[in-house]
Amino acid sequence: MSWRDFWNGEHAIYVSPRHKALHYRGIATDLISHIPASDAVALDHGCGEALDAARVAAACGQLYLCEAAPSVRDKLRAMLGGKANVSVVSPEEVEALPEDRLDLVVANSLIQYLSRDELVALLATWRRKLKPGGKLVVADIIPPDVSPLTDASQLLAFAWRGGFLIAALAGLVRTVFSDYRKLRAQYGLSTYRIDEIAGLIAAAGFEDVTPAKNFGHNPHRMTFAGTKPA
Repeated sequence: MSWRDFWNGEHAIYVSPRHKALHYRGIATDLISHIPASDAVALDHGCGEALDAARVAAACGQLYLCEAAPSVRDKLRAMLGGKANVSVVSPEEVEALPEDRLDLVVANSLIQYLSRDELVALLATWRRKLKPGGKLVVADIIPPDVSPLTDASQLLAFAWRGGFLIAALAGLVRTVFSDYRKLRAQYGLSTYRIDEIAGLIAAAGFEDVTPAKNFGHNPHRMTFAGTKPA
């Protein structure tokens, strides 16, 4: 099983429907904060189930939702009901987008599942697809010193605030026996020091590479933004 297979199948990464709804609501709010204008063309690369995508679409001119898992793409199309300004695409279809098409690219909680070579290739793709002056935001980057225990404690804090603490405790127990834990042990998750990720983004041709407030509930992970030179 690969990470793509995991996300394409049934999983229990979200401990309850409330957890999933609050998670995607927060991600949508964070993403919207980076949309530069109401007519902007935005790409959410690695969007997952994007339960609040309609709100994101209402804040921009055109929204591309990119998801590698075919079953998730099917769910997105069914949920969004053919909204005129939303396109659900595969990673291969992102490659086919016109050059200089996008005002904003967001990749949240994605690069930990990619090798460094895959990330370098994607950074080059995003740069080509962004307009001059367009913005890249890479969010939820895991530093090497953030352990699964830190992630678990942040989930419990989020669950306490969100009213699903009992479900979170049960979910953490399930995770011990889950495919996610097995895959994490087999493949690991890609981690980056601050200088490493900033250097990779800059080396891909982005400027003004700076840290930003992280997406989601875990402040121990990182977000970086950069712009394509005008």
